[in-house]
Amino acid sequence: MEHVDTLITHAHMFTMRGDGVGYVKDGAVAVKGQRIVAVDTTGELTHRFTAEETVDATGHALLPGLIDAHVHTALAVIRGVAQDVRGWLEKAYWPFYKQITDKDVVVRSMACVLEGLKAGTTTFVDFVDPAAECAEAYVASGVRGRLVAQFNALTADEQLTGLYALDQAAGHARLAEAAAFANTWNGSEEGRITVVLGPVAPDLVLREHLVETKRVADRHGLMINMHVAQGDRETAQMLQRYGQRTVAYLDELGYLDDQLMAVHLTVATEQEAEYMARNGVSMMLCSSAIGLVDGVVPPSIAFRRAGGLVALGSDNGACTMFNEMRLTAYFNKILKADPTVMPAWEVMRMATIDGARAIGLGDQIGSLEVGKQADLITVDLSGASLGPVLGEPVRNIIPNLVYSARGTEVRMVMVAGRVLMRDGEVLTMDERSVLDDARDAAQAIADRVAANPAHRDLVLVSATKDGRL
Repeated sequence: MEHVDTLITHAHMFTMRGDGVGYVKDGAVAVKGQRIVAVDTTGELTHRFTAEETVDATGHALLPGLIDAHVHTALAVIRGVAQDVRGWLEKAYWPFYKQITDKDVVVRSMACVLEGLKAGTTTFVDFVDPAAECAEAYVASGVRGRLVAQFNALTADEQLTGLYALDQAAGHARLAEAAAFANTWNGSEEGRITVVLGPVAPDLVLREHLVETKRVADRHGLMINMHVAQGDRETAQMLQRYGQRTVAYLDELGYLDDQLMAVHLTVATEQEAEYMARNGVSMMLCSSAIGLVDGVVPPSIAFRRAGGLVALGSDNGACTMFNEMRLTAYFNKILKADPTVMPAWEVMRMATIDGARAIGLGDQIGSLEVGKQADLITVDLSGASLGPVLGEPVRNIIPNLVYSARGTEVRMVMVAGRVLMRDGEVLTMDERSVLDDARDAAQAIADRVAANPAHRDLVLVSATKDGRL
């Protein structure tokens, strides 16, 4: 018998192989080192392997780790300050964002990573400043980081009024920092940390910055992650500066191919979405964030029907992919007045194998297959939110995971063969310390906003004073 590190047995296993969810009754997975070496029934694998540790997953679902395809982890500490208003960015969010400092970036980021990890997220496509401490925090946490080295060309005192003031030299310098970060960190930790280039949005950099970004990405084999068609504000900037909508502008620059991860597409038309999908662009869909701040459902149905890959991201809202799966299904069913739209198995695939393919890691993660990285989770199905479990004549596990799970039901999380959470306890982070430090960082930001007289008339400041918040 072959000896392996970990053998997980007796699970309701969902491999995501094939076109559906790849269910295996009484399923088992064998893990050796970072990789999956066998996927089969418990009976088959217990006859083939002995293990250093055997995990009995009776009454649990065994799934690939969930993928958060777009998140700003360092900004999650100020969520809840910019919603229920029109012009959320400039009228509510920007005053807080301008008070964020670099010194506590890791503290702020790890609070969001902790939240996601506890809810089964194993891969984070995270917009980060291209600084070593950001990558080092991911190394220490044990999760998989697909780090987006972000940069823009905004001037330091930009207030988001009128046509943005963009600095050519600053944009090039910041791009150079992002490229250096990618050169240092891409493929580190035996591939657990990878890097993509992240011009924040086409209205926040100049044409020459995007041209150079494409050259750098092509030269080093990097993907590009960018907010695209994310709102009327962006569209107005693009029309005023270039006389084109965003999608046409990016097409002219040669951006619409499988190198681009396009985030949001909030105000893209269905025709624009279909065109991008046919050209190989992947879509990062953040249903909760865009629904909250814009009241919009992006054109992901049109994108998928045109053959495009759609992944799910939390943006800077609640960092749980169960929330994103549920809201994505609900919002699109309501939008089309059609209950057959976005069925549970499709959105589950968006958070696993389709998401992995969309972010360029489909050959490594997203499904339980021999040779892939052992990124996986177990979910307790015995509680009130997910039980009782039915297998026939209709199997209700995936629908209940998508429509009823809260994330608290996740019991074990493994990344690259290493257990990061066991029985709901995170092993790589001091949870209490992480949350206390994040609270202090958030309060410091809020104190700086409160001290500025210019913010006294903000809508949500007034709502707080009036007792409505």
